[in-house]
Amino acid sequence: MKNLKFDKRGLIPAIIQDDATGEVLMLGYMNEESLRRTLQTKEAWFFSRSRQRLWHKGETSGNRIKVRSVWFDCDSDTVLVKADPTGPVCHTGRQTCFFQELTETDLD
Repeated sequence: MKNLKFDKRGLIPAIIQDDATGEVLMLGYMNEESLRRTLQTKEAWFFSRSRQRLWHKGETSGNRIKVRSVWFDCDSDTVLVKADPTGPVCHTGRQTCFFQELTETDLD
């Protein structure tokens, strides 16, 4: 953890990627405690910025994220979690949170 650069709120972005397909599933934020729990339990934990508390992915839906490995980028300010989802990752019921394409027409 000493190599990681958490922001002024003590958070680091965490990109969740399907280990089998390479698809990006979601972006969440972790603090030191949620990252530690993620590494220890091999399930994804996040820090909810809106609720200001730890959040175990799937605690309500049952759709957990089983962690295979955790990597950090060259600047040490983002983590990549390679994982196996046990169901849809997005709260909308979709497999990924990234299902809305932004196009040039959206700029108007």
